[in-house]
Amino acid sequence: MVASTRVQKLLRRYKLAIAAALTILLIQGLVVWSLRTLEEGEVERKHRRSKLPDNNSQNPKKEAASWERQNGPLGRSRGRWKPGMERLGATAASALRRGPQHHAEAGSKDRGSQGQGVVAEGLPHDPSSSRNFTELKGGEAAARFLPAQQGDMGSVEGAPQGPSSDFVPKCEIAGKDALSALHRANSRQCRQEIANIVCQHQDRQLMPQSLPQFCQQHGLSSPILQADDLDSDLSKVDNPVRVAFVLVRSNYLHREVQEISKLYPNIRTTPWRMVTIWGGASLLKTYLRSMQDLLSMLDWKWDFFINLSATDFPTRTNEELVAFLSQYRDKNFLKSHGRENARFIKKQGLDRLFHECDSHMWRLGERIIPQGLEVSGGSDWFALSRRFVEYSFFHTVLGNSHMCDTLVDNNLRVTNWNRKLGCKCQYKHIVDWCGCSPNDFKPSDLIRIQQLTRPTFFARKFESTVNQEAINILDAHLYGHYPPGTPALKAYWESLFEKEDGVSALSDVALTSYSSFFRLGLRSLETTQGSNEACRYEPIGYPLSVHLYFYDDRFQGYLVKQEVQALGTRARQTLEVWAVPQTTLQLESNLREFERLKNLEVGTEWDPKERIFRNFGGVMGPLDEPVAVQKWARGPNLTATIVWIDPAQVVAASYDISVDVEAEFTQYKPPLQRPLRPGAWTVRVLRLWECVAETRFLVTPLAFKGRQPLQKDEDSWLHAGPPGNLYMEQGFQQLNQVLKLTKGEQALQEAQKNTQLMGKDLDDWIDASVGAFWVTGDICTTQSSPCPSLVPCNTSSWSSLSPDPKSELGPVKSDGRIR
Repeated sequence: MVASTRVQKLLRRYKLAIAAALTILLIQGLVVWSLRTLEEGEVERKHRRSKLPDNNSQNPKKEAASWERQNGPLGRSRGRWKPGMERLGATAASALRRGPQHHAEAGSKDRGSQGQGVVAEGLPHDPSSSRNFTELKGGEAAARFLPAQQGDMGSVEGAPQGPSSDFVPKCEIAGKDALSALHRANSRQCRQEIANIVCQHQDRQLMPQSLPQFCQQHGLSSPILQADDLDSDLSKVDNPVRVAFVLVRSNYLHREVQEISKLYPNIRTTPWRMVTIWGGASLLKTYLRSMQDLLSMLDWKWDFFINLSATDFPTRTNEELVAFLSQYRDKNFLKSHGRENARFIKKQGLDRLFHECDSHMWRLGERIIPQGLEVSGGSDWFALSRRFVEYSFFHTVLGNSHMCDTLVDNNLRVTNWNRKLGCKCQYKHIVDWCGCSPNDFKPSDLIRIQQLTRPTFFARKFESTVNQEAINILDAHLYGHYPPGTPALKAYWESLFEKEDGVSALSDVALTSYSSFFRLGLRSLETTQGSNEACRYEPIGYPLSVHLYFYDDRFQGYLVKQEVQALGTRARQTLEVWAVPQTTLQLESNLREFERLKNLEVGTEWDPKERIFRNFGGVMGPLDEPVAVQKWARGPNLTATIVWIDPAQVVAASYDISVDVEAEFTQYKPPLQRPLRPGAWTVRVLRLWECVAETRFLVTPLAFKGRQPLQKDEDSWLHAGPPGNLYMEQGFQQLNQVLKLTKGEQALQEAQKNTQLMGKDLDDWIDASVGAFWVTGDICTTQSSPCPSLVPCNTSSWSSLSPDPKSELGPVKSDGRIR
């Protein structure tokens, strides 16, 4: 039995965890994948010296003050929010002109919470997905929850929104954290939920003052056995345990796993979906509901519940895991924080009240932990026995129950922690707290797995977009090497968009760029074939799919598949275009101390932990917020001036950065007034106003607004640049002569003409702009074609439809393996 092409695409993205689960029980709790790892470390407090102002911080006091300055007095008296007060709302047009304030543009990817998105279209609203409940932060479970109310809106992506009029609090709200949250929350429903929670908390109705303690044991059980003592001989086990793996994944995988589940009876998908965020309580609710589903499946007999993410990979075989758990079938494996409890509570904010709504975890003030409750916490990845799943959940509940003696301080995982990089508060746009996130494994990190003395069966994190080689090494260690000459072992494809997602899943700049990539591919085909009418096509509709393509751990470009129509015969077929980014960095000679500078790049979605831009290729539009990043080798301390120049030769920003002797990366996001003027931007690195490096990046003109074609009168402001040509509070016109910008007036006139372009003229401007930064690598067809230069996609090594042995699924063998 050979998997279909549709099924084969699955494991290009998620083969890692599925391979471990196929031979045993698997249930997928479908969520938009998000990591919530306020785990074992404390925040790294040593930061490099820098002259850069901190424009990216989220200080509640400053934000509240800023909000009041922008919105004016709204009836609040002495920092309180009283019943009956209403907040005046800005117009939709003004909100659009300001651009997104707290969230990424609709449809864009936020990799702090990888694959964040909207609940799939066509699904009825699920009241149980509404997040109007308050829970202990950091993956903790309290003995009591507020039930979700029927028909609540606003807490779930895609749920119907409340009326535009503001809410009325049921009590006087005075706490600074609660007021800050109310000021920053976007939706009326979220503000109402926050107010309700705060009022309940002030009335002491939110949680009990005390709870009974059933645990007679003090302290945690010690980790059992050493790694060398493991007996992995499954033949010696009389009654091997059965393990249920729960995988939390994206909409794309849900469709693919539904197909796979038809082939394998031990795979099931949940009929419900839930949106989760990094650091949010929604992930806890996802696991609780998955446990409830598993317990209700009378035809599935399972003994252990193990949760996995898309970044987990096995470090031992399934046989070894089952043999180990069979010896300790009554134990529960969780990794504790391992520190003094009072300090842990303070560091992780467990003495604070939090609530999740609007895809954000809001800090609402202080709280008192109920007497008798011994709070504990740690990693939110675990292996739990069925007996405990039937009873309750997680560190605190287990540690306070009569089953506390079953707790083993080992979650059977090894995590690649690098506190220096992973504890930079990079998720404060999602959670009102600083947390840590582990790094991805690279080949040099794999030695950590071998050096462990405690039993482990999984490692995290692994991401093919960061490093595929480490995954291949571990895969070969566990399951053997592929035969010599096997194709695509160094290749990786990741789905960004499928037609089933609906065009609404794409941002306007993404839809514009992907459409341009495809048009440029058709134009390249027509140019190379000259007068051959069989090779002249026009695109139909929107893209059918978009993939990222990597080879040898390097980003190779976008793959856009779309239907076309032959200009001569009007016959239709489907083509795939490979769009390849071009390098624009220029380093001058005679750099002296600036020989330290190795790279200069501008993009969005900078990941300071992995030190990459998650928006691969730097696709951005007028409403985005670009970041300039410099990479340095070790060398002498120096000061550099960074200058940003827009397409009309307007100096948008100028600032200095200090680079110390050990600095590897420096980055800064200037607070530019939007919309950014579309076209080719330039960023220069200067030494005493002498250019030592320069790079160019594209702010793509938009062909769509709200996935609809631009309208000339109401949408031209998107391409007009900032009011008064001022990107900052101050202008930098005095630098034009120093920077030798002599064509400013001519460039500004050209930019003003471009604001009036619509229809085909707009597409031509977009294609000319995109074509200066991207080239067509190749083009292929999904079926036979009269055009002689179009080869089949399944024989093109770069195509998303080409063979990928790493993702092939076949029948289960007699030994329970698929490979």
